[in-house]
Amino acid sequence: MKNVFIINGSHPFAHSEGKFNETLFQNSVSFFNALDGYNVKAIQVGDEYDPKEEVEKFKWADLIIYHTPIWWFQIPFGFKKYLDSVFTEGHQNGIYESDGRSRKNPKINYGTGGLMKGKKYILTTSWNAPKTAFTLENEFFEQKSVDEGVMFGFHKMNTFTGMDLLATHHFHDMEKNADVPQELANYNIFLDEINKIFLETVETPN
Repeated sequence: MKNVFIINGSHPFAHSEGKFNETLFQNSVSFFNALDGYNVKAIQVGDEYDPKEEVEKFKWADLIIYHTPIWWFQIPFGFKKYLDSVFTEGHQNGIYESDGRSRKNPKINYGTGGLMKGKKYILTTSWNAPKTAFTLENEFFEQKSVDEGVMFGFHKMNTFTGMDLLATHHFHDMEKNADVPQELANYNIFLDEINKIFLETVETPN
């Protein structure tokens, strides 16, 4: 059995009700619950949670799925608080031991003290920005992809813990031109592909 931990990083704030990420979150939970061979745990960061219990979910999981909207080019403040609280609680308790350096040579090996080696993660993000804002010359994001640009630090955070990226899926133009049924259909195709890749990854001997 494989263990999947699914996180909805969205929560209501101002004009954002978080409905799309709630739908994605429920879709992911239903998808993996319907498959043989998976155990599923989940959290919505807008709900109450105990950081100690959340650490145990990360330690339990083989695959972590993050769903988040992007607010002002960053993750929502409630999601950031969740990660700060849980990962700090996981210091020397399953998430990371140290920053990886030694006092003998503190200039090298930063970021190698993670304790979640062998675990995989998936990231989805949703944007008001159209995809062309990332790809066209002279447009806003200067032809840097979501993963190379705004989410670079998020990926490094996960690398710091020892996890490896399995895949990303980004949703664009979700405020002005969203075709939610089509986006969900595309996402389910993505999940089907991910399921195959993940099973191959965890079943292939090192």
